[in-house]
This record gives sequence, structure tokens and C-alpha cells, in this order.
Amino acid sequence: MSPQNPTMDEEALTDTSDIELLAAVLDRGTATRLMERFGNLRSLLHAESEHLLACAGIGRQRLRTLQVLPELAKRYYSESLPCGESIRSPADTEAFLQAHMRHLDHEVFCCLFLDNRHRVLCFDTLFRGTIDGTSVYPREVVKEALAVNAAAIILAHNHPSGVAEPSQADERITRRLKSALELVDIRLLDHLIIGDGRATSLASRGLL
Repeated sequence: MSPQNPTMDEEALTDTSDIELLAAVLDRGTATRLMERFGNLRSLLHAESEHLLACAGIGRQRLRTLQVLPELAKRYYSESLPCGESIRSPADTEAFLQAHMRHLDHEVFCCLFLDNRHRVLCFDTLFRGTIDGTSVYPREVVKEALAVNAAAIILAHNHPSGVAEPSQADERITRRLKSALELVDIRLLDHLIIGDGRATSLASRGLL
């Protein structure tokens, strides 16, 4: 007799709906009610505890399960860009940045510092702002890059609105940062705008 819940391969999981994935952690009835109430996984997994506990089928144990899922995802994608190893693909970089930044309700500006073989040196959040924006200082970016002996940088910041389109201000600060970094022979490889579920590369737009 075949098992009721056979193991699913990666391709099958990719094609699975959010409700079905959530049902594997909870149960289908609870998963359906949660998705109907919160609308999407992002809103659900970052909802306040009291709002979750008010839902039928959610007790303290299930609440804890839901609360650890985002942290597990963040740690998983952190391991996709381990320090000392070369970046394997733009997709790995995007997934890493999405895991760290897409859920934030305020804007942050981060840097991924690389050596001359594009191996990861470190990842750091340099500036924090409000829901409307943040102030970025090229001198501080250069200072941090020199401190870790970086040869190249990938910049990233999130848009709490969820819209990943670069603004004119984003384009201006990117040009300023590129010019400042060139003065000390550090390459700006890309600047990624992190939205809700997608990212926009300024390099792919021809803005670098």
C-alpha cells in the first residue's frame, strides 16, 4: 500500500499552492482559513501573535511553528552565499537578499562585499530608514568596503511598498556610489531593489 503523504520532489513542491504547503505544516482547513484571512504568506508569517491566536485551529504550539518559518528560510538562504565562496548565480544572490529584506516594514540599505574573485567577504546593513526612505552616504560605503578589503560590491535596498521599481533617487545614488567606489578601484557590480516577491537589477536595466 502506498503512503498517504508520499515524499514530493523539488519540482512538485514548486508547483504546489501556498495553501497545500501550509497544510503540510498545519492542516488543510486551518491553512485555508489563514490564507483567506491574511491574503498571502508574507502577511500571515509576519502577523502579530494575537491576530494569529484569534484564528480557529491556532494554539501556542502552532503559533510558534509559524513564527520560526521565516527565520528558517532566512538561515537557509544565508547558506546559499557562505563567506569565502564565490557567488554561484544571480538567482542565489536575489534569493539571499529577498530572505533578508522583503519582510521589513522600513527601508534598509545593505552591501554584499566581495573579493577580486567574487567570493563573499561579508554582508552588512549600513543604513536604516523609515517606510518612506533612507539616507545613504557614499563616504560610509567606501569606508566599509576598504575596511574589509573588498574589490567589488553588490548593493541592495528594499521598498516596503512592495514595488521593486527604482525611483529617480535610486538611480542618482547608484551613480554617486559607483563614482565614489571607482576612485578607490572598487567595482559596483549591481544594485538590487527588493520588493514583495521580486527584485529589480539596475545593472540589467543598463544603469551601471
